[in-house]
Amino acid sequence: EAEATALRGEAEAYAIEVKAKAEAEQMAKKADAWKEYKEAALVDMMLKVLPKIAAEVSGPISETNKITMVSTGDGPIGASRVTNEVLDIMGSLPETVKKMTGVDITTRMALA
Repeated sequence: EAEATALRGEAEAYAIEVKAKAEAEQMAKKADAWKEYKEAALVDMMLKVLPKIAAEVSGPISETNKITMVSTGDGPIGASRVTNEVLDIMGSLPETVKKMTGVDITTRMALA
């Protein structure tokens, strides 16, 4: 009878161990899925927000009646200079997002 009790105890311990391992594996898979979802959601949000940011960056320029630019003559001048300034700001956004969130939206968009 002692041997039967010991065997039952070992069987119960084994069942608990197997169940715990399965639950741990399931939790790890859920964590990975949530991480993927979080990054995908951030990329989706950024893709929706980027046009609004572009409008906000370029909005004040569209309201301007006159711009006086001082240049050393090195590089673009005139309207192309203003356009380049807006594009430079927009081009810096992916790196800003990466610094703020840890998500590289450039890589994520390439994978999408």
